[in-house]
Amino acid sequence: MDLKLFFEMPKSVAHKQYEALRMYYIDGAPAHQVAQRYGYTYRAFTSLVTNFRRRIIMNPRDSIFFIENSPGRKVSAETNDAKSVIIGMRKKYYSVPEIKVTLDGLGHSLSEKNIYNILSSEGFSRLPRRSKLAKQQLDKVQVEAEKSIRLSYISETFKSSNAGILMFLAFIRRYGVDRIIARSDYPGTSVIDKSSSILCFLALKLANRRRYSSDDTWCMDRGMGLFAGLNVLPKTAWYTSYSDRVTPQMNRSFLKKLHQLWIRHGLLNDTANLDFTTIPYRGDDSHLENNWSGKRGKALASMLAVLAHDPDSGLIDYGSADVMQKDESAVVLEFLDFYREGDKNKENKLRYIVFDSRFTNYENLRKLDDGQV
Repeated sequence: MDLKLFFEMPKSVAHKQYEALRMYYIDGAPAHQVAQRYGYTYRAFTSLVTNFRRRIIMNPRDSIFFIENSPGRKVSAETNDAKSVIIGMRKKYYSVPEIKVTLDGLGHSLSEKNIYNILSSEGFSRLPRRSKLAKQQLDKVQVEAEKSIRLSYISETFKSSNAGILMFLAFIRRYGVDRIIARSDYPGTSVIDKSSSILCFLALKLANRRRYSSDDTWCMDRGMGLFAGLNVLPKTAWYTSYSDRVTPQMNRSFLKKLHQLWIRHGLLNDTANLDFTTIPYRGDDSHLENNWSGKRGKALASMLAVLAHDPDSGLIDYGSADVMQKDESAVVLEFLDFYREGDKNKENKLRYIVFDSRFTNYENLRKLDDGQV
């Protein structure tokens, strides 16, 4: 191939204009000759010359026919899309690893180095070392998270701030808790089945998320989603909606099955601690009783709950959040019935129940004595 033809017979419009103008200005050829050589009419070529002259006069440095490649790696469209999220989170003092977790949840595969480079180019300096408490008090970031779907078991790489909770899955499988959840009466949907639903709540508890009344970065943490068999955990509204579908009977049936499981594995000893706890209610409290809160040093509209705790294994074996004041004294007997219910083989070895002096009355203490407790 004769390479001269590349210049003598230009293919693109811009190339042809360049060669025509060069012939006119550099070679000094007349306008009608240049027009004939490159297939222009005389009027079309003179208009081309006029426009070229005007543009150069207005901006002498304008590169009309040539594209200048800027040095360095080109910024991808994905980086541009994620840039606003990165800057918004750093303005609220989130670290690079925390930003990385959120971007993974949004489907942006940027490395920590890229995130750091973006922050550096925008003038952000390194964050000072912070305590765990300071990290938990960061301002919330309003980012639209992905919709929760069942996990596709494909090879992926992502970062998580709560990868430690995945270790708990081994204990769930070891003691067969996953089978009990699958056979429970808890509801599920076509997208989030009952097992994933319960694991969603457990993921937040294991990650020490004390409050999840508003969407936070936890609903974009791929590691927490993986724990529940999902891409990410569902948003706050789902937890409220799901809780409304759960009945006390479902919870009690589930607790009974867990109780029998703990006994079979020898995780419950001969002693149980019983105590009341007050759960504050911040909505319309006209239907609630006032209960004493030792933590707050006053009585407040609340729900009264009771918990049973094994002091050796640390298991919370029993719980009820609908205790009325008129029934407080009978709670200890209800717990004993729960403990012994369904124990056909008499495998339980409960001998001591520890509670404070005002937990029940003397009549019920006598019934405990008669029951050899």
